[in-house]
Amino acid sequence: MEFKDYEKYRWFFTSSGKLVVGGKNALQNEQLLRIVRAQRKERLAMHTTEPGSPFSIILADMDKLTKNDIEECAIFTASFSKAWKEEKKKALVDIFKLSQLYKLSIMKPGTWGVRNKIERMSVPLELVLTKQENVLRAVPEKSVKLKKDILLKISPGKIDKTLMLPKFQLSLKIPFSQEELIVALPAGGVRINKK
Repeated sequence: MEFKDYEKYRWFFTSSGKLVVGGKNALQNEQLLRIVRAQRKERLAMHTTEPGSPFSIILADMDKLTKNDIEECAIFTASFSKAWKEEKKKALVDIFKLSQLYKLSIMKPGTWGVRNKIERMSVPLELVLTKQENVLRAVPEKSVKLKKDILLKISPGKIDKTLMLPKFQLSLKIPFSQEELIVALPAGGVRINKK
């Protein structure tokens, strides 16, 4: 694994097994971009069009990315953005190469500019709970190969995730600690959807 500390960040594996890593806040976004850019390999990165989003990076060679990898990363990026807290159903995600990023000294941590053409994708805000690398994760549904591995489907909701913990613990067939659930879920309100 070329990025050893990925578990400190938001992360998941795409349906084709590619690692996606995103910052949990502005400082982590800054740190993540600096670390990955220092590796001097071209990577695909994403951020929502609106502020308040992780910078998500697919840690794989650009020529090995599939359409599904890109869509799954975009859904992940949007779902862990401010759009989830705002209970939006969809969000616009900007897709660009790491080499397009630039940083001016006046820019605050976590803020970067993007040069040249940006691709945009509108994606739904919805995730599923599953286990990846033996850790509870909230991931795009397409990234889970076997339907039996989907524990719950979730989308933005009105009730804060901390107040939903008892309902999650009742709905999940496998017991998880409150801390595991809090870490896995996006910030804000959440709704459990029918499978």
